[in-house]
Amino acid sequence: MPAIQVDGVTKRFGDDVTALQNLDLTVEEGEIYGFLGPNGAGKSTTINVLLDFIRPTEGSATVLGMDAQTDSVAVRQRVGVLPDAFHVYDRLTARQHMEFAIESKNADDDIMALLERVGIPEAADRKAGGYSKGMAQRLVLAMALVGEPDLLILDEPSTGLDPNGAREMRNIIREERDRGATVFFSSHILEQVDAICDRVGILRNGQLVAEDTVEGLRASAGSGATLTITVDEPTDAAVAAARDVAGVSDVTVRGNSLVVSIQDASKTEVLTAVENTGTDVKDFSTEKASLEELFAAYTEGGRDGHRDGVQQEVSQ
Repeated sequence: MPAIQVDGVTKRFGDDVTALQNLDLTVEEGEIYGFLGPNGAGKSTTINVLLDFIRPTEGSATVLGMDAQTDSVAVRQRVGVLPDAFHVYDRLTARQHMEFAIESKNADDDIMALLERVGIPEAADRKAGGYSKGMAQRLVLAMALVGEPDLLILDEPSTGLDPNGAREMRNIIREERDRGATVFFSSHILEQVDAICDRVGILRNGQLVAEDTVEGLRASAGSGATLTITVDEPTDAAVAAARDVAGVSDVTVRGNSLVVSIQDASKTEVLTAVENTGTDVKDFSTEKASLEELFAAYTEGGRDGHRDGVQQEVSQ
């Protein structure tokens, strides 16, 4: 049974704004699923539909096998949520925040153990109004962990965290997955997604334009690598030979190196083509496309159709 199942969800606001358009999405139990998209793509709208904060115009959503609308109270008992831009209560301490979260879920968690886990035990009896943004984020994460939820929904979980805090966040997410929970989170910090996600979905204009592992997205986008070839002399013939290989999108000269942007080409074919010009290849290295480059490839227009089992954009 999927942890999250979204079927044909469309959400319109008035007559002019369509935030989600016939969205289909499946998140399997026990996986870490990264949900990406530019601002306004519909990520937060999707999360709000799952939590029944808003109702879809069309379609349906289930969470942990329960209808997100008719069973919303039961859903929230089994889901931990870290919402984007959550505001803590300035006059309440961390302990009081935790007491509220524990009571609302009929749980019996150890407050100090949870605050220790997120790194703010010393702030237990300080009022949250004096917290930094990162401390407030840690507190809300602790509240989300109450009751050992079966599903964690985290909207921009690294907001306000320094690099150490972001690393600790990743460790907690992995620990929750290892415990058996499913983790669904949206983020604009692509390095975080690349580091921990089992699968990634990319949303654009309210539609899922790609969904796969990061490696699968690299293969499907055809923006897999940059090949740097160090040669004795970067001649015009060597540059032309590399450029003529099918699947090479660009070749530039940098010192004694040819920097080759590979789309669907084989690096072996490029190296052979360069050597066949009489150029002596001294060394070569390959750098895979970053998630940032993949994100740009899927969100900045032009992709259509279906390839390699990855759902891509259909004409809009």
